[in-house]
Amino acid sequence: MNELYWAEAAKAIDWIEPYQRVFDPDIGPFGRWFTGGVLNTAANCLDRHVEAGAGERVALIWDSAMEGRVAQFTYRVLRDRVAKLAGAMAARGVVKGDRVVIYMPMVPEAAIAMLACARLGAVHSVVFGGFAAPELAARIDAAAPKLVIAASCGLEPGRVIAYKPILDAALDLAAHRPEACLIFQREALRAELLAGRDEDFSAAEAAGIAHDPVPVAATDPLYVLYTSGTTGKPKGIVRDNGGHAVALAHSVPLIFDVRPGPGAASEVMWTASDVGWVVGHTYIVYAPLLAGVTSVMYEGKPVGTPDAGAFWRVCAQHKVKTLFTAPTALRAIKQQDPTGALIGAHDLSRLEALFLAGERCDPPTATWIAGLLGKPVIDNWWQTETGWPISARFRGTGLTPFKPGSGGRACPGFDVQALDPQGDLMPAGEVGALAIRLPLPPGCAPTLWNDDAGYRRAYLEAFPGWYRTGDAGAVDAEGDIWVMGRTDDIINVAGHRLSTGAMEEVLAAHPDVAECAVIGRHDDIKGEIPFGLVVLKSGVERDEAVIAAELVALVRERIGPVAAFKTAVIVQRLPKTRSGKILRATMKQMANGMNPVVPPTIEDASVLEAIAGKF
Repeated sequence: MNELYWAEAAKAIDWIEPYQRVFDPDIGPFGRWFTGGVLNTAANCLDRHVEAGAGERVALIWDSAMEGRVAQFTYRVLRDRVAKLAGAMAARGVVKGDRVVIYMPMVPEAAIAMLACARLGAVHSVVFGGFAAPELAARIDAAAPKLVIAASCGLEPGRVIAYKPILDAALDLAAHRPEACLIFQREALRAELLAGRDEDFSAAEAAGIAHDPVPVAATDPLYVLYTSGTTGKPKGIVRDNGGHAVALAHSVPLIFDVRPGPGAASEVMWTASDVGWVVGHTYIVYAPLLAGVTSVMYEGKPVGTPDAGAFWRVCAQHKVKTLFTAPTALRAIKQQDPTGALIGAHDLSRLEALFLAGERCDPPTATWIAGLLGKPVIDNWWQTETGWPISARFRGTGLTPFKPGSGGRACPGFDVQALDPQGDLMPAGEVGALAIRLPLPPGCAPTLWNDDAGYRRAYLEAFPGWYRTGDAGAVDAEGDIWVMGRTDDIINVAGHRLSTGAMEEVLAAHPDVAECAVIGRHDDIKGEIPFGLVVLKSGVERDEAVIAAELVALVRERIGPVAAFKTAVIVQRLPKTRSGKILRATMKQMANGMNPVVPPTIEDASVLEAIAGKF
């Protein structure tokens, strides 16, 4: 831990009252950052840039492929809208420390609602738009919000999802009752408002009296974001105000090398995520605005809106400098456009780098897109709990060597090591349980919502003095971190501990494969044996049995007979969460005869049903 480093980084933030200690180890499960300090995150995102003369700089570009339109918001316009909505919320009784649940699609009003909460010192909990009523009800009960802010509907390719009936059903199920609901009406499907509870979002904002930023302690919560974590049971990840603001403002120039220009000029970063996920919280909303740059918010898909060139169109149209997306998006593009023919239709001269996170990017996909774009491809590894990258390559200080499959080197404040089951360090390059030496740096979750004991139990008890990430991987002799999957993705084949991620690398290297997953299946003799599921690239017409035989031979050749890899099954699609993570644990349970609880984050449950007969 280097307190001087973070004290220097903290100079990028406006403090209402200076912090008394950079780090206090005696508070909470592992300590707290910037204790005694007072600030307001929304003011740091908006007001200070306006006051510094950058009010006409574009803060947010909203590009909706679903509506076919683009809107831009300057820092001044965004500040004024946030202040008015904050006033409307305050008029409905929301004060510092109250919770607000936000249930919205990718519209600017979602970011405005988040920032309005931050302006009041209220704690927002964003629930991914379209989540089922029981899951939304569980989060409403957990957060006990004074107010719910929702949209009438969300837009997906070929369909409109009515949000208001889901919200109504959730409130019927929930024990907690919010005092009011603000409903943002979209023209694609307007909702009927319930008298006495529901109000029109836009009318409330328009009538709102601009509210000044409310001072909050650096250690006060900014938001709670629910995640399944490592147990499958949702946990309320807490993000504080002070450490979060310092870490995120620091990360944009350091990792992404995106910077504001003088006056109204700025470089543009685009994070192709959703505000329902931590990546969207961090790099669509808070980090770009804390750093004073321009952020793109995109409502659409990597394919189908209208084709596999959608991402390249957005980059070209908005002069994006860095694109940050998930490997699953690239694999979808690769499946539809394997030769990259649609890339050449767009001017990507302003695009300087492609960033990847969400799950490990297999080396063949990383190498494929790097070759087509001719730009650096930067995989980075992090979690909802950490709030920003644990590892990356640093464009702001010079890139470390490109090693496809590696998540780069540790970001400031993260001491990452691979440990054996006893908690001892593994030799360089050998796979173990990845852990981070305590204390965690600023920006990481200091605890769980109302559950310090649960935080210690989930993350700190397995390896005393370390934070257990739940990921398996290695740290090589040069300090590069290789994440091979979750710790339960390491399978034991006849006494040999093997990484399913390493097998996935081999399968993904086959020229006909778009994406794949390898899971462990029980075997009476060997304990476990690997089972591969493979999606082919669009247009592949070769015999599937021949391809499957080639895949088995490839794993045998590159990993060896010890892997006992004998089964590769061709499927149309792999089941995923809405953030793009492949549901390996769920498929593993199915393959072993169990009846898994299907996670609420699943994108399309019918995909699981389609592959059930393959096991």
